[in-house]
Amino acid sequence: MVFATKYRTPFLKDSIRKQVFLHMKANAEAKGIHLDVVNGYTEHAHCLISLNRDQTISNIAQLIKGESSFWINKKKLTTGNFMWQDDYWAVSVSERHIARVRQYILNQEEHHKKKTFKEESDKFVRKYGWPPLYQLPST
Repeated sequence: MVFATKYRTPFLKDSIRKQVFLHMKANAEAKGIHLDVVNGYTEHAHCLISLNRDQTISNIAQLIKGESSFWINKKKLTTGNFMWQDDYWAVSVSERHIARVRQYILNQEEHHKKKTFKEESDKFVRKYGWPPLYQLPST
């Protein structure tokens, strides 16, 4: 599952990014969500999740995003109000690709030195014929 900050604002600077992702992992575990790995960059997060039969990706997204926004604001980790974009996207991963996806998620900082998140998400939009992701505010 991948989701961005509201308007792709680069809130997740180095100083708080690891703190936020560690909290997201601990919170997920406390709620019975198997969040294998979470990482991202300044304006987005990637989560590798294994769903139980009574869980839906929609419910998991709401729990992870909602609680982490609340926690970030309560801790005053950002200047201004922190929000995740309303939407998210998710794709399933076959068992044989899990190690590769896990490594990809863990290497987000290196990956985004070569390709921006916008370039990456636009590639998925074209590949799968999705509507545009992560709308920016009109000026």
